[in-house]
This record gives sequence, structure tokens and C-alpha cells, in this order.
Amino acid sequence: MSICGENKALLSKFWYPIQMIETIVFGGGCFWCTEAIFKMLKGVESVEPGYAGGTTANPSYRQLGDHAEVVKIELNPAKIEISDLLTVFFATHDPTTPNQQGADIGAQYRSLILFTTPKQETVSRKFIEELNDSAEYGDPIVTEIKPLEKFFLAEIEHLNYYQRNQKTGYCQVVINPKLQKVKTKFAQLLAE
Repeated sequence: MSICGENKALLSKFWYPIQMIETIVFGGGCFWCTEAIFKMLKGVESVEPGYAGGTTANPSYRQLGDHAEVVKIELNPAKIEISDLLTVFFATHDPTTPNQQGADIGAQYRSLILFTTPKQETVSRKFIEELNDSAEYGDPIVTEIKPLEKFFLAEIEHLNYYQRNQKTGYCQVVINPKLQKVKTKFAQLLAE
């Protein structure tokens, strides 16, 4: 059966090529910072703060259990490489301090990569190995790498936190310097 000219034109109006979207989850301290950072990058389709990496059922901001504060990133690998995301991830938090990022102390602030594909796992492990070999950070990288099992979306007041609270002290003192660093150091990765 062939498609005649009129039907072909009509079909082309509604036919969109399938985009491959991947998910990866990063824990790099406070999810307010991490969400704002990754929302700036081209090829990142969405960023959602939440809780993952543990076994506690139905965690919340006040009762995380053994989960970490994380961001779930939906990305288009045709527009951004996992290695680019890892470069930004490791440049915007301290992956050498177990259970701590600056003044934020506790297991919920641990450095964590939760992968959803074998390639993400391989690239992440190799990336950390190369960072450790380079001695760039001085101390060994303590970032956990494991498969994503379950992601729990954060409460609504945490979604788009930076966008809604830019004038607060935390955003001015903690998040803004990280965003400036990304803008300066990774300009080629920024969305237009």
C-alpha cells in the first residue's frame, strides 16, 4: 500500500522523529543548587529535585531516611554527552567529602550518581578513575555509583527553588557563585 501525495503531506504534519531521552540522577549536596545548575545546560530537557539512593519508603524533606537529595535529569544525548554532564557535576560540588557539602552535613548530602543505562555506568566509573589518577582533587573521589531504583519527587516548595527565591541569602551566597562558575567555565554547554 502506498501513501498518495495528499495523505503523505498530511502525515508529515503530524510525524515527528522520535527523540531518545535518557535519565540520570545526581546527588551533589543541596538539590536547590544542583537543579539550578543543570537547568542551564543545552540538551537537558528537564530537571526535578527529589530523593533517591536509599530504601526508605515515601521520604520527605523532613524525613529522608537513607535517601540523598538528588536531581533527576532528562537529557537528549544527541545534544549533550554524559561526560559533559559529569564535568559540570564534578566541578560544582566537592566529591571528596563523605556526607558533606560545605556547611551541609549528613548522608542526604552525599555525592551520588544513579545511572539508568550501562553506558552511563561505564562512563561515570571511567570519569572518576581519570579524576583520581589526575589527583585534581587531592583526596580520592567518594561519589557512589549505583543503578537508579526509585526516585521520589520533592515537595512542591522545592521545585524551581532558585527561580522563585533568587533574592534570598542562600541563593545569593551559595547558588549564585556556582551558577557564575558554570557560566564562565562551561559557556559552550549553556542553553541559548
